[in-house]
Amino acid sequence: MNGEVEVNGLEPGKRRRMFVVISLAEFLGMCVWFSASAVIPALTHDWALTGADQAWLTMSVLVGFVVGAFAFSLSNIADFVPAHLLFAAASILAAIATALIPFLSAGLLVTLVLRFLTGLLLAGVYPVGMKIIATWTKEDRGFGIGLLVGALTVGSAMPHGINALGGITNWQPVLYVASVMAFLGGVITFLFVREGPYRAPFQSFNWKYTGQILRERDLLLANLGYLGHMWELYAMWAWTPLFLLSSFQLNGIHPVWASVGAFAVIGVGGAGSVLAGYLADRVGRTAITIISMVISGSCALLAGFLYGGNPLLLILLCLVWGFAVVADSAQFSACVSELCRAEYVGTALTLQTSLGFLLTLITIRLIPVLVDLLGWSWAFAFLSIGPAVGVMAMARLRGMPSALRLAGGKR
Repeated sequence: MNGEVEVNGLEPGKRRRMFVVISLAEFLGMCVWFSASAVIPALTHDWALTGADQAWLTMSVLVGFVVGAFAFSLSNIADFVPAHLLFAAASILAAIATALIPFLSAGLLVTLVLRFLTGLLLAGVYPVGMKIIATWTKEDRGFGIGLLVGALTVGSAMPHGINALGGITNWQPVLYVASVMAFLGGVITFLFVREGPYRAPFQSFNWKYTGQILRERDLLLANLGYLGHMWELYAMWAWTPLFLLSSFQLNGIHPVWASVGAFAVIGVGGAGSVLAGYLADRVGRTAITIISMVISGSCALLAGFLYGGNPLLLILLCLVWGFAVVADSAQFSACVSELCRAEYVGTALTLQTSLGFLLTLITIRLIPVLVDLLGWSWAFAFLSIGPAVGVMAMARLRGMPSALRLAGGKR
């Protein structure tokens, strides 16, 4: 678009400002997402965690997210409750649940319950944020959702940056700071975020629509591509910090640099999401998702060969991986929003994300098992299966007539 024009009575510039405000709120709200995962080494020291315990610190959030996302999807709550109120309440409550972990310091079981509640509440932040941004976009929907996912990505990385500043060993401040940031995200959403001119009118329940999404071939392929992407993404995010820590320790490098590296590797995905969104609106969503998954899947295969080797080469490869692994995420969401009925965008996006996070539980839990069996040199290669399946699904979608509805006909 060459400049902004007035849309539905909106003054020029308001849409751009809303993009910034929504992205800021998403960034802040998602700071609690990996807050406990970022301090796993310190918690392991204090609570004598096993590998399974470490996995559950991340998986408990995802289980909660899946439960919340399925509940939102089946009830269609994201389509009939004002989205900014749902987002704000969920972000503030997730902040409180996270702050209770260091406040109570009651051990692993209580922490897992609170992480589950945090994940359940974040189902009202991530998918709902995508619904809100979709109401402000049309031709540039890929860029809009890419911007939102970029904000989510940097927010997810932020606890690793906070942890590095705190010197690794003191885990309580990391969770408190993340909680304050999520609370501010909720307040900003309540005060300043509103849905845009492309908002569909409220609709009554449609219990059959979730099944229709899975029966329509184009939506099925878009979701299959997303599942291939999710097979890799969160396992990579969850375990790369410990992978870097272990590799750096073999080279005598201080653990703080592993946290710095983890922040950079996850956070660089924010730039990948924005760039991929910009390009997808111009060259096509299926093309961008295919390219991203080819790159990320290749990095998954190669990362283990650099384990324990030159740390600069390892970080460079992981930065490329972090850039590509999430770059395509927003485009699967944009595909679904463009292929499904407009009035059920919130439901369709929530269903898509819930299925993806359910799948990612498998890979997050299996990585430590594979590390025990094969070592870090081979564990991540297992993740390349997902991108391979995703590439095939998106290539088939690209050949369908309905793909012309994607990115203004650019497929």
